Amino acid sequence: MRVKINLLARIAFASLCFALPASAAEPLTLNDYIALRGPKPTEHIAYGPAPQQYVEWFEPAGSAPFPVVVLIHGGCFLNQYEGMPQMRGMAGALAARGVAVWSIEYRGLDSPGGGYPGSFLDIRSALDLIQAQATARHLDTDRLAVVGHSAGGVLGLWAAGRARLPTSSPLYEPDPLKIHKVVALGASGDLRSLGELWRTRCEIDFAKLTGSSTDARTDVYADTSPIELTPNGSETLFINGDHDTILTPRESADYAAHVRERGDGAETLVLPVASHFDEVAITSPSWRLVESAIMKALGMR
Repeated sequence: MRVKINLLARIAFASLCFALPASAAEPLTLNDYIALRGPKPTEHIAYGPAPQQYVEWFEPAGSAPFPVVVLIHGGCFLNQYEGMPQMRGMAGALAARGVAVWSIEYRGLDSPGGGYPGSFLDIRSALDLIQAQATARHLDTDRLAVVGHSAGGVLGLWAAGRARLPTSSPLYEPDPLKIHKVVALGASGDLRSLGELWRTRCEIDFAKLTGSSTDARTDVYADTSPIELTPNGSETLFINGDHDTILTPRESADYAAHVRERGDGAETLVLPVASHFDEVAITSPSWRLVESAIMKALGMR
């Protein structure tokens, strides 16, 4: 019976991916993004007491052990733009291809406890939970990729560098989960130079994300900006739509070049006729390219 159910799931998602609406020929808008939905998760797992401290677990089809994709949604580091519902299409499609999906919700700048250090600690706690439950859920953490969109891409890049965090940082922990592969969708990781970009394009209090300097923490970027945590042995594919105006292909390419200069792997991919929102929409023609990139990061085809 399980095999039949899994086969039906694959057929259903294949139909969804290829039966594209006529409007998909145009780059998706913010309203299109807000309307994105997908299947319900297999399980809702809390990792803390706050309403935003949970992950959505999508149980994969196929045979264990399962490769793992960690999804981290965007939304300008704010909960007001949701993010979790919009990532469910990707989560369901990947689960149908035999990938375990761990989709992280976290406290944003507009939620109590969000910002520094809370938002980062939430990502840390959700990743720790993967390590704690890997055996029970039959996860192959050697085949793990973080896929982050926009602000979630920043957090994903940060997560890949956690082993380089200063021991004095409240975000530090010994022996964090190793992340070798990152797929950054419409994201960059230099908060020092792109702080004004985030502040103006998202209209956020950027200082709340990086925290304030103190005598013990003179450089607020030392433990928050992903570029400061390189090289860390990771390989990142930066994907942007050619119509992405939130984080342009040129800005991602410039950041990728800095990452390579520091000794880590970094490549770029530009999606044709695509916006910042096509990057996460399985109803977009871009999905075939994005899905292929994720599967390649996992060592799958």
